[in-house]
Amino acid sequence: MMKPLVALITLLYTILLIYWMFIGFGRSQHLSGGYHYNLVPLKTIKMYMEYADKFNVRNWLVNVVGNVAVFVPFGITLPYIFRCRLLSMLMITVMGLVILESLQLTLRRGTFDVDDVLLNTLGVMVGFFIYRFGGLNGQRRRKRNVQSDSF
Repeated sequence: MMKPLVALITLLYTILLIYWMFIGFGRSQHLSGGYHYNLVPLKTIKMYMEYADKFNVRNWLVNVVGNVAVFVPFGITLPYIFRCRLLSMLMITVMGLVILESLQLTLRRGTFDVDDVLLNTLGVMVGFFIYRFGGLNGQRRRKRNVQSDSF
């Protein structure tokens, strides 16, 4: 009963994130100018760190901390729903993020930034370690121990 509920919540959360990536936060289609992208790993992150005092706090939090935080739930729920290991989950996550970032670029609803992929992936990894060393996985381990003790 718990797994279908977690899957439904994860699906709804995924839809919300896609909305945020393509429509939310005042995004509009960039019709003028060229495509905007960053293919240099850590370039944007480094810029945010070096010039942190030049950005308002909200911008910094959304672009650095937010890109990590919004993907933590996937690291918690995906291994629970699909019983996947870290490496396979990361491969699927990175492929999905590259596709979404590419869609943002081609639809001109944002930019392709390799650092977003890195930060989002870091969020998934943080969530996975929360899952692995507590969270839902811990509940399953306790449940197994109770079942084995009852035999």
